[in-house]
Amino acid sequence: MSAQALTDAAIDRSALFEFLLRLGDNALILGHRVSEWCGHSPALEEDIALSNTALDLIGQTQLWLGLAGEVEGKGRTADNIAFLRDGHAFRNLLLVERPNGDFGKTLMRQFLFDAWHYLLLKGLKGSPDPRIAEIAEKTLKEVSYHLDRSRDLVIRLGDGTAESHRRMQQALDELWPYTGEMFMADDADMIVASAGLAPEPSSLKAGWDEIISEALDEATLKKPADGFMHKGGKRGVHTEHLGYILADLQFLQRAYPGATW
Repeated sequence: MSAQALTDAAIDRSALFEFLLRLGDNALILGHRVSEWCGHSPALEEDIALSNTALDLIGQTQLWLGLAGEVEGKGRTADNIAFLRDGHAFRNLLLVERPNGDFGKTLMRQFLFDAWHYLLLKGLKGSPDPRIAEIAEKTLKEVSYHLDRSRDLVIRLGDGTAESHRRMQQALDELWPYTGEMFMADDADMIVASAGLAPEPSSLKAGWDEIISEALDEATLKKPADGFMHKGGKRGVHTEHLGYILADLQFLQRAYPGATW
């Protein structure tokens, strides 16, 4: 059965569109954030590695938002969706729009996201929708590398000098309240999960906790207690930081509508 036929037969198209937007927007906003390090990283090797990570994420954005445009059926391309929406129409997690801060905070944000992203894509590989499964299989290879790299660096810096340890613990404590949103489900999540197209968000929590806890133990970092968790990004309620990102990200298309190379 084709992706189009499965979409028509088994699921509310608006819920699937919403789900695909979230996948694409997470990759887009984090990709843009990571790209801000280009030319500013503490070492040339890290500059190249972060730039490659950003390129991977932007490539994933193209795939997810392209599929979202097909599901929506209104003729919008991935570029239209990325560059011609206001902030309230974005569905990314609040975690990925957090400012880069220092290098430790950027790496900790990346690790917390990568662990969740890896588990989500593993689940999506088994989706009965062939387009979703195909994209997940392709992007999982990239995200597996992202996770290996961010995990290794979190451990090295956490168990490094007193200063690097302090900064990594500070980053972890600051970002932890933004991790709960990854496992919160709304109607769109439950519709997609009920159709078997994607895992239910809460089902990823145990695996994520295991990956995070093992790495933090090696890094000699103290895992924060779960408490209040920020939410809202998945329904378009964002922090002020997203507006600054979009002012940069969307400038060319806003200033010169329809511009092409």
